[in-house]
Amino acid sequence: MKVQESLIRLFLTLASTVILGTSGLQAAPANLSLIVSASPGTGLDILARTLSQQFSIKGNYATVVENKAGASGNIAADLVTRAKPDGATLLVVGTTFATNAAVNPNLPFDTVKDFAPVALLGTGTLCLVVPSSSTANTLAEFLQMAKTSAKGVNYASPGNGTPQHLAMELLKFEAGLNLFHVPFKGTAGAVNDVAAGHVSAMIAPVHTVMPLVKAGKLKILAVLSSDRVPQMPQVPTFKEQGLPKVQVDIWYGLMAPKGTSPQVIQSINQEVNLVLKNPEIVANLAKQGIDAGGGSPQIMADTLSAELKRWPPVVKAAQIKAD
Repeated sequence: MKVQESLIRLFLTLASTVILGTSGLQAAPANLSLIVSASPGTGLDILARTLSQQFSIKGNYATVVENKAGASGNIAADLVTRAKPDGATLLVVGTTFATNAAVNPNLPFDTVKDFAPVALLGTGTLCLVVPSSSTANTLAEFLQMAKTSAKGVNYASPGNGTPQHLAMELLKFEAGLNLFHVPFKGTAGAVNDVAAGHVSAMIAPVHTVMPLVKAGKLKILAVLSSDRVPQMPQVPTFKEQGLPKVQVDIWYGLMAPKGTSPQVIQSINQEVNLVLKNPEIVANLAKQGIDAGGGSPQIMADTLSAELKRWPPVVKAAQIKAD
């Protein structure tokens, strides 16, 4: 009898352990808010809405996407640091998340200590664009124009210290160009003013400018990736044009507030990976110039760490200061 009672107690203990363990792995909230630190139509927004749509189809999460653009993404980041660390509020960020830390030592949050990496969502290709009305039809012609212009050539960016800004400053130094910066408060305004011919050039993500390129309002002169983009095999890289150091890719990631449990992070990470492994999703993102990411939260952590080390020297060399 005692043996039977002991076996029963052991069975109940094991069963409760399994149940608790399973619930721990599935502890992510049913409702998610994805806070996007950029305007609609950007790579961040595309990825956030892709996740939201797929989560809704699968029925795992009811997801809302909120665009909180402004201050180079700092408004969104600061908002998420104040959220309850239960996984219900997540931050969709990009390379600017790292460049901001290099430009502004007085951010209202700590890029590392106040966030927990969830997943690397993807990477994208940057390109140099000019208005369709520009006399420059090739990278060589643009470089010549920027070197010989008495007034200098202006260029747009989504804001001071953004990857687009730093990438153009990198080009400026490497090629010895006469360029001056026109910062905007977001990507949409910057791209539209370049397309309208109010600004001479811009470095921007391929997927962001592609609609205006197809509409004949912008021309892509070169890409900043290591190899040519499959969607535009005719467009050369900067490396091919004798500027191998002008190579900058952008990345997109998902972050949670600090204190979010590892179980919740792992649960959301698994769901994100299922979406990013979907062949149809991978193909759709590729058409827009985004390579699907994925992998463990540590991959996102390592990506962020590498970027935080990369940008301070560029910021120092260009003497870029926070607004």
